[in-house]
Amino acid sequence: MAKQIQEIFIDDIDGSEAEMTTTFALDGTNYEIDLSGANREKLEKALAPFITRARAVKAERGGRGRRGAAASSRAMSREKSHEIRQWAKANGLPVSERGRIASNVVAKYEAAH
Repeated sequence: MAKQIQEIFIDDIDGSEAEMTTTFALDGTNYEIDLSGANREKLEKALAPFITRARAVKAERGGRGRRGAAASSRAMSREKSHEIRQWAKANGLPVSERGRIASNVVAKYEAAH
């Protein structure tokens, strides 16, 4: 049985079909809004006088030391880790049933895909 799932984004301003999700920040709060091309242009035009005079700021890193690396390794979905474990077993690589997957196994999986 075939199944097709279609996700359609709706413009948060006028209800038309949105072309993209736009992110921006103000006073330390990040915002996200789905916009059509026309409304995205309106937003850009409205912000242009401020953006041209503003300074770009790099995003702050949260936490200290390896904390960021540990958080990103936890971000791997269960489905992806299951897929990597199956691939590793099929290719004769040692991999545990649970816990963290060794970085060299993940790197070999990514190189193969």
